[in-house]
Amino acid sequence: MLNLNSTIDLDYMQFFRWWKRELGFLVPEKIKQFVNDKQSFIIISPKNGQLVLTYTCDGQIEPLATLERGAKDPAFQGLYEKDERLAKAIVILRLTGQDAIQKELSLPAAAKENLNQVVAYELDRYTPFKPEQVYFAVKLLAGMNEPGQIRVMLILTTREVLDRLYEDVKALGLSPLFADYEDSANNLDHLDYTYNLLPERLRQKTAKMPRLIHSTLITLTCLLLAAVIAMPVWFEYQTVNALQLKADALEKDAKKVKALQSEIDAVVDETRQLIAEKSATPEVIVMLNTLSSLIKDDTWLSYAQYSDGHLQIQGESPAASTLIAVLEASELFANARFASPVTQDSISKLERFQITVDVTNAGSTEATGTEEVDTEEQGTDAGSMESE
Repeated sequence: MLNLNSTIDLDYMQFFRWWKRELGFLVPEKIKQFVNDKQSFIIISPKNGQLVLTYTCDGQIEPLATLERGAKDPAFQGLYEKDERLAKAIVILRLTGQDAIQKELSLPAAAKENLNQVVAYELDRYTPFKPEQVYFAVKLLAGMNEPGQIRVMLILTTREVLDRLYEDVKALGLSPLFADYEDSANNLDHLDYTYNLLPERLRQKTAKMPRLIHSTLITLTCLLLAAVIAMPVWFEYQTVNALQLKADALEKDAKKVKALQSEIDAVVDETRQLIAEKSATPEVIVMLNTLSSLIKDDTWLSYAQYSDGHLQIQGESPAASTLIAVLEASELFANARFASPVTQDSISKLERFQITVDVTNAGSTEATGTEEVDTEEQGTDAGSMESE
């Protein structure tokens, strides 16, 4: 049954190693070959008092030689110096069942962070050896575990066996990188997951340049991947900002145009009001001209006043009553009436009158049209004069 109370174990280093391998597919094959040659190995195993040397590369296994322990072999030395493959190969010490043992252990999950220390402390309980007598390594086993438990493989060899084997290999001019056990041999395709029985002081010092180049390529790949993701967003952001600036500028221009349009509309409205007021009130000269044309020469005007659409006239006439009909007949005047009784002058024998009449818009319109006609005629006369 699935245990939902168990904690989720996240191995970040394992994740990053997997990610690095997956990113390796993105690197072109030619660059891989330029930076990293194919891994090759020289595996040395002690058997029956001799050293059996095997060369392996890309899954191909090639026997090299079987040498006596503790003695230099000129033939192998010459082969090693001439063959570049051997010079670049990683040397591995692989112990047999006669030189090493392994044992599966079940430990508390809390011991995972410090496996070597925990096993070293309990080593004499798991084996007949004390920590100072052996070299050991602990390999974490995959698969289902009991709740709160982890399974590990303990591999160990005595210091005497491994030190002697190391000296024999050094006598051949070789420097091993790590040592493992043939029944739990390391996967040579994934060296990041290897265990190593060799102590730190005996391990071959690996060149830093390939690792530096490899790390640099991984970093560059990550940066390129980040750039591929970020650049479109950055360009989109720049485009949006540019469009926003243009929109702001257009908005300012639109506000200026709108303000100017408002000012123009206000001026037009004011002009229309002035024109309406002017059209509603006829000019005094027009009223006087109309009066002059309507009233006969025997009638005299002594007073005229215009106010609020009403024209009041005073004067003398032989027949003042006839003036009402004369004024009513005009399109400019309407509702003519006497403002006071008619009296007769004792000297001139003429009738004194005071008449009030309403001024209509028809007369104003006619007067405006007359002015326009006069203006056109003046323009025509001016044109005729220019033609002459």
